[in-house]
Amino acid sequence: MTIRLPKVLSSGGDTAAVEVLRTYFTEPLVKTGYLRSGARWDTWDSTGTRDRDANVFTADDVVAVSMLSVEVSPDGAQILLRERRDEFAGLLADVGPDRELVDEADELTPESPVLRLEDALWTVPSIGRTVASKLIARKRPRLFPIYDRVIGEVLGTKQAHLEPVRQALRANDGELHRRLVSLREQADLDEAIPALRILTVLAWMQLKAPR
Repeated sequence: MTIRLPKVLSSGGDTAAVEVLRTYFTEPLVKTGYLRSGARWDTWDSTGTRDRDANVFTADDVVAVSMLSVEVSPDGAQILLRERRDEFAGLLADVGPDRELVDEADELTPESPVLRLEDALWTVPSIGRTVASKLIARKRPRLFPIYDRVIGEVLGTKQAHLEPVRQALRANDGELHRRLVSLREQADLDEAIPALRILTVLAWMQLKAPR
C-alpha cells in the first residue's frame, strides 16, 4: 500500500509547502504574539523532564495531546498515569529509543513493539486510534506519525497508517524523507520538529487551512 501525498508535495516545487508550514507554525505568532496550540505541541515540556521521562507517560503528555484537539478522560488519565503506569513503561522500553521511521528497514507488523503499545493504549477509556497515535508520537516523535481522520483521508491511510508511511519514506532511497527535512529547513523551523510532523501538518492543513 502506498500513501497519497498532500497536494502541496505532489504539485512540484517547494514554495507552496513552505508557505503552509509557516502558516501553521509561525503566522499566528507574528499576527497575535501567540502560537497556535498545535504548534506548541512539538516542544511542550512544562517540567523540563521530557527526555528523562521518555519511557513513561506523564501529565505533560496528557496536556500536550489536548493541544491537538483531543482529550484523555479523567478515568483514562488515572489508568494511563497510575494504575497501568508500569505496564506502559515496559511497552515504551520495548519500543526502544526514538529514531527516524525511514531507518526502520523491516516491516512493522502487529507484533512489532510500537504496534503492541498502540493496541494496549486502545484498551484505556477515551483512548482510541487518534489519541493513541498522538500519545505515542509524543514519546517517539520521529518514529510514529500522528493520525486523525483528516490526515487519514488526505494520505489514504485509513486502513493502515504506520507501515504505509514507513514504506513511502523509504521509497527511492529515502527521497520523501529528505524532502520533508529540506522543507523544515526552508521554513526555518526548529530541528526538534521531525520529518513525520512536517508530513502530517501538510496533510492536515490541506483540509483544515482557512480558505
